Amino acid sequence: MLRKTLLATAAVLAFASAAAAQDKLKACFVYVGPIGDGGWTFQHDQGRLDVEKAFGDKVETAYQENVPEGADAERVLTQMALSGCKIIFTTSFGYMDATNAVAAKFPDVMFEHATGYKRDSANVSTYNARFYEGRAVTGTIAGRMTKSNKIGYIGSFPIPEVIQGINASFIHAKKVNPDVTMSVVWAYTWFDPAKEADAAKALIEQGVDVILQHTDSTAPLAEAAKTPGVIGFGQASDMAEYKPSPRVSAIIDNWGPYYVERVGALLDGTYAQKDTWAGIGGGEVLIGEITDAVPAEVKAEAEALATSIGDGSYHPFTGPLNKQDGSVWLADGEVADDGTLAGLNFYVEGIEGEIPQ
Repeated sequence: MLRKTLLATAAVLAFASAAAAQDKLKACFVYVGPIGDGGWTFQHDQGRLDVEKAFGDKVETAYQENVPEGADAERVLTQMALSGCKIIFTTSFGYMDATNAVAAKFPDVMFEHATGYKRDSANVSTYNARFYEGRAVTGTIAGRMTKSNKIGYIGSFPIPEVIQGINASFIHAKKVNPDVTMSVVWAYTWFDPAKEADAAKALIEQGVDVILQHTDSTAPLAEAAKTPGVIGFGQASDMAEYKPSPRVSAIIDNWGPYYVERVGALLDGTYAQKDTWAGIGGGEVLIGEITDAVPAEVKAEAEALATSIGDGSYHPFTGPLNKQDGSVWLADGEVADDGTLAGLNFYVEGIEGEIPQ
């Protein structure tokens, strides 16, 4: 009799455990790099952890790191959908086509694509951050801090998101230092510490003493640390291990609030497709601590710029601005619209080199 009671109790507990597991919402994340990259993927994973903290046992999260952009991404997304994921965040631009292809096959799964623009199915949303706002601030610091008047930029891929940042950095460096020049090196990778380090080294050999980057690892800062007087900035996350120099500030991508919002909406039944592009004002782009390696007056100037961008009183792409060929882009006081920025494919006047096709 006791054995039957124990078996019955075990069965009830097993059923309850299974039911509880089914009640949990499974949120999944696909990463282009490792969560230990110290930059882009690390920061997305911090957002995943924020979801766990916000909802506790109401959610289950899962992730896969180092997923190449292309056919592998479609395979991984399909496996995630089949495994019970109810919302899947695809966190790199190159996942765009795979996200939309798999979403069409799983209409009951919600897909969220970072930095993309395609929403081919009703269950695909897109989200992005106005990284260029942060780069206006770091560009200001760069223009003030350079002693050689040569600043460098490590680009990942020649897509509008990256070109926005290059232009915003240069515009604001030039505003505070008319003699500044900018050289761009294309790494053709989001995360490859060896290539990123080589790019930084090449820039330093050209006489660059301030390095900005739109790649994911800390390698450029590590390279900068080898040469006294060269400074750089944290990218995507704080990269605080390189404070107070060469890392003098950082652009921090704050994904947690968005991830919590979207998972919460799915839990409470208010979820709807949308496209989001937030920046400093919305708290999605943060400026990391400006260290004491930066003069007090430069720090104050950068902080004031961040405040004016955040409250909407200033837009980083405000004319007069010319294209690289000298033709007029924005007249005096004219502000670039989001559609233009989303398709940006040219340098502003004064940047050296050409954008690869």
